[in-house]
Amino acid sequence: MVEFDEVRQLISEMLQLGDRLQQLGPDAPLLGSIPEFDSMAVIALISALETQFDIQIADDEISADTFATLGQVYALVCDKLGSGGGA
Repeated sequence: MVEFDEVRQLISEMLQLGDRLQQLGPDAPLLGSIPEFDSMAVIALISALETQFDIQIADDEISADTFATLGQVYALVCDKLGSGGGA
């Protein structure tokens, strides 16, 4: 089972958030709230999630809602791994 901190750490490393990592909880807004998290970062994150967790994210699973909060990204990963989804 994937841990919330694994997803949080991956996002933090990708966006080079440094000390801001500790401020990111499940309800932390991502898309539109973190300047580094633009459309290119979303594409990079999808690739990183697929590689890190050995999952495939279909095009129809990608929306602004999917990346609105850290908890929603975590839920996506959990759902893809078949382990539910909740932070």
